[in-house]
Amino acid sequence: MIPTIDIAPLHAGDPDDVVARAIGAACRASGFFTIVGHGIPEALGDDLLRASRAFFALPEPVKSAIAMARGGRAWRGYFPVGGELTSGVPDVKEGLYFGRELPADDARVRAGLPLHGANLFPDEVPELRGLVHAWMAAATDVARLVMAAIARSLALPSGYFATTWMQDPTVLFRIFHYPPAASDDRWGVGEHTDYGVLTLLLQDDAGGLEVQSRGTWLSVPPRRDALVCNIGDMLDRMTGGLYRSTPHRVRNLSGRDRYSFPLFFDPSWDARIAPLPGTPLPTDDALARWDRTNIHAFDGTWGEYLVGKVARVFPDLFRSL
Repeated sequence: MIPTIDIAPLHAGDPDDVVARAIGAACRASGFFTIVGHGIPEALGDDLLRASRAFFALPEPVKSAIAMARGGRAWRGYFPVGGELTSGVPDVKEGLYFGRELPADDARVRAGLPLHGANLFPDEVPELRGLVHAWMAAATDVARLVMAAIARSLALPSGYFATTWMQDPTVLFRIFHYPPAASDDRWGVGEHTDYGVLTLLLQDDAGGLEVQSRGTWLSVPPRRDALVCNIGDMLDRMTGGLYRSTPHRVRNLSGRDRYSFPLFFDPSWDARIAPLPGTPLPTDDALARWDRTNIHAFDGTWGEYLVGKVARVFPDLFRSL
């Protein structure tokens, strides 16, 4: 069972490290946990869900007016069902990609860095713009709190990550729509681990998220007042495998549409990822991983790792840039 952790004490600094210890235990056991007491108003999530439903109900040609190809190297905008791949297999979902809003004169945009730039929003659902920005800001604040607790769980100062690998964090946000599965062998998104450090997920009440724990697939029941948190490959790499990035997948057997809203809170673009000081040398666990990759052999920056991964998710788009 995935634990639920009340993080309300983090708003007061978690003076006794109660939340930090609970998060550390969850990271070691499964890499997944659900948080309540995060402080984001439920009404904001409700409004975001309504606006997302309105967008995905639009005709395909209208949605395609903000297709990702129009976002250029920023890789922002809409992709249709089957447009994203997991392990080379098309996912049964459509979605919208967003990131931190950067103007054209930003040095990173001028330099042509992938995944940096302006977002694309539909004219037909004007409220979506403000809701996306509001949700990203609120969820980013929560992510900072959780990362401070993760640092404390590793016996590090609470500001450790914020002053090292995540001084200028990469913040990406997605809105996914999963149509009902036509059969029980069609995956909304297949087995995978997240690439970075921390993911915060708001999901609607349709269910369908499954997490692998000790060889068993566990369902993560949705809660309106909760966010699902999981750690990714880079925190696995930083901790030498002590905190594991855990495979998960989605299959929408609810018979109705499913919506989910993951925010990825990850290292600075040019941060070179390495084990934490004093971390024991990890073992090569490639044969035990879903993708048979030894992430502990990676030597490079977060931006290099992310671009390599996203290129496999959108190969046609990557080749066109």
